[in-house]
Amino acid sequence: MDKKKLVMIGNGMAGVRTMEEIIKIAPDAFDITIFGKEPHPNYNRIKLSTLLQGDTTFDDIIMNPLDWYEKNNIQLYIGEAVTKIDIAEKSIFTEKGRRVEFDELIIATGSDSFILPIPGADKEGVTGFRDIQDCEMMIKVAKKYKKAAVIGGGLLGLEAARGLLNLGMDVDVIHLMPDLMERQLDPIAASMLKKELESQGMNFLMEKQTVEILGDDHVMGLRFKDGSEIEADLVVMAIGISANMAMAKTSGIYVNRGIVVNDFMETSAANVYAVGECAEHREIVYGLVAPLYEQGKVLANRLCGKETAPYEGSVTGTGLKVSGVDLFSAGEILDDSATKSIKVHNEFDGVYKKIVIRENRISGIVLYGDTKDSTKLFRMLTKREDVSGMTSVSILQSVDSGGEENIAAMPDDELVCGCNGVTKGSIVEAIRTQGLTSVDQVSSCTNAGRSCGRCKPMVGKILAHTLGNSFNAALQKTSLCGCTTLTRDEVVAEIKEKGLTSIKEIMNVLEWKNEEGCTKCRPALNYYLGMIYMDEYKDDRDSRLVNEKMHANIQKDGTYSVVPRMYGGVTTAEDLKKIAEVAEKYDVPLVKLTGGQRIGLFGVKKEDLPGIWDELDMPSGYAYGKTLRTVKTCVGAQFCRYGTQDSMSLGIELEKKFERLDTPHKVKMGVSACPRNCAESGIKDIGVVGIDGGWEIYVAGNGGVDLRAGDLLCTVKTQDDVMEMAGAYLQYYRETASYLERTSKWLDRVGLKHVQEILADKQTRKALNVRLDKTLEKYIEPWNEAIQNEQIQDKYYKTLKLVDMLKN
Repeated sequence: MDKKKLVMIGNGMAGVRTMEEIIKIAPDAFDITIFGKEPHPNYNRIKLSTLLQGDTTFDDIIMNPLDWYEKNNIQLYIGEAVTKIDIAEKSIFTEKGRRVEFDELIIATGSDSFILPIPGADKEGVTGFRDIQDCEMMIKVAKKYKKAAVIGGGLLGLEAARGLLNLGMDVDVIHLMPDLMERQLDPIAASMLKKELESQGMNFLMEKQTVEILGDDHVMGLRFKDGSEIEADLVVMAIGISANMAMAKTSGIYVNRGIVVNDFMETSAANVYAVGECAEHREIVYGLVAPLYEQGKVLANRLCGKETAPYEGSVTGTGLKVSGVDLFSAGEILDDSATKSIKVHNEFDGVYKKIVIRENRISGIVLYGDTKDSTKLFRMLTKREDVSGMTSVSILQSVDSGGEENIAAMPDDELVCGCNGVTKGSIVEAIRTQGLTSVDQVSSCTNAGRSCGRCKPMVGKILAHTLGNSFNAALQKTSLCGCTTLTRDEVVAEIKEKGLTSIKEIMNVLEWKNEEGCTKCRPALNYYLGMIYMDEYKDDRDSRLVNEKMHANIQKDGTYSVVPRMYGGVTTAEDLKKIAEVAEKYDVPLVKLTGGQRIGLFGVKKEDLPGIWDELDMPSGYAYGKTLRTVKTCVGAQFCRYGTQDSMSLGIELEKKFERLDTPHKVKMGVSACPRNCAESGIKDIGVVGIDGGWEIYVAGNGGVDLRAGDLLCTVKTQDDVMEMAGAYLQYYRETASYLERTSKWLDRVGLKHVQEILADKQTRKALNVRLDKTLEKYIEPWNEAIQNEQIQDKYYKTLKLVDMLKN
């Protein structure tokens, strides 16, 4: 039987979760095509605030990597917006002129930030806070400007403000109402939150209505209704969302505040459905993830012909973490003449609890600072349990307060993960039937904790209760990924002990749960094998992350960058001519100096990469790799009157020796000729500073969002001493760090003193350098290889279709 053609417009959390449910129920029922406007696979939008705050990376918030689509035979088009739906012809059209027919169509276009329609809202420096592009814009502005204004004192606005504080900006939060988060918090909780955030550095302008954004082209400030003004270089509007429904409306589908759907997510057009933040169900457009997942489940059942109860709306409980403060809110938050409340206000510990009771049933919950009671109270609210026979103490008694006994007393239908609708019973069943031993495994199997992650401590307690005595050992583990229960150290030890020599062999012998692995474990295993078998292991290029696999850095529009190596930031007129010639010949959109003292060509088409590298005839700068990126240098004693050492020659020697070396994460170096530190050696993974009679070596510096000054590792006398110590330090990092662990995090974990003690031993340094030198022997220039090898060109660079390019 021919498969039905299922097309989805939108590649966000609600839509992709619907696809996951469909694949789970009927994996062979549809030929699936997905269009996403953003140039990314599905990522966890809830984690955008942690990304902005520098607490995570974009790779960490990807929920469905590109190989997930490939594995499930999904035709994915990202960075390509759908512009029209032809209902009669059952076809969609994209901005790139593509036409795709469908039997069934899901619209999952999400929402956009609501931008105040006030004068100046279109100025440069005004943004919403909804996607990666918004985060990138804020991070970019923070590098140049100082003052930020966030309009909106709700959750999103406060998270944006916290992120901007982390980026070093002065932040004003403007809120129209007298209390922050007035939809989730009562005045007492709101005042506690405001006080806490003020102590963190936020400045609040309450009951202010913004009427104009000031400035010429770029924003310079805000004017309020009362006539007062403030200065601002960046304005973030976080006052709400609006359903993204314009395309549906112009296609003739009935819309109101969103795309109107019935209880089975069906729109006014036959065979067309809507799910997520773009859908309006019973006059409600939901913005929280839990209702959207419930909608997706109903729609998946409907499309697969599986009997399902209708979606009748959601009672939402909101678990939040605002700038380190735990909050929970559900139902009514304010009292009236017909309600009675239980309140606990512990100012000393910063804890506030309020339970609103109407007609002997819980009708509202506000928890500040301690949310352990939230799952039990929310269950009592949703089930409308009669509390007339209970005392205030028994109502507030948390499952945590009694420990194991209360976990046992939790009913199986108690909701543990509100985002994904996972109950205690589902978790226990998965642990018992699937042999799960870690929280990560439970999350991977049941989706509990997969969105905001705040329920993971409770998942851990349920895991402990279910496993009993066998839990403690498992609890200490952080497994490599969800494919295995083994930690990084255990995997490395097994590789050495059992003599495992390939990724496939590791997965077979160590009983990987996913026989193909995932995007977390495959690059890690490839690195560990290369580190252990330094002269024998043949690199598995297809297991590398996409940029390393392509030997080019993919850009947001699907093009690539080309960054040739310039050792120590030194170049020649001949190389500059070659760069200029290829830039002209290939019509490169942007030629820019990089922060690493190199020249980058940006916006290069994939098929042009081999030709450009051939004509450049320069080494790759590895601007994409988990390896040595650059060695930044000042001009040093050769030219500078302050320079005490020859920084350029040492920098070039370091870069020529360690280029192409695989490391757990990217490594940057700097060499300054004197303590004036013009090469910024104090914020490099390895930074060298010239002093009278020698060199100081600093390590584990970081100049990114998570700023960290380097620690002084040692002082040495000669350039040879620097080379020896740098080589030993790098090799010890290579052998003991987890994959994707920066030197800054690694040194914080293992300790500076420990590393100094290891490297103080001359024989140990010698042995580390021997292994390092042996590793370095195997590397070849990747672009020379690609230019001379047609198979490599055919496989990685000749495909013209965007979807195939993204699958590589």
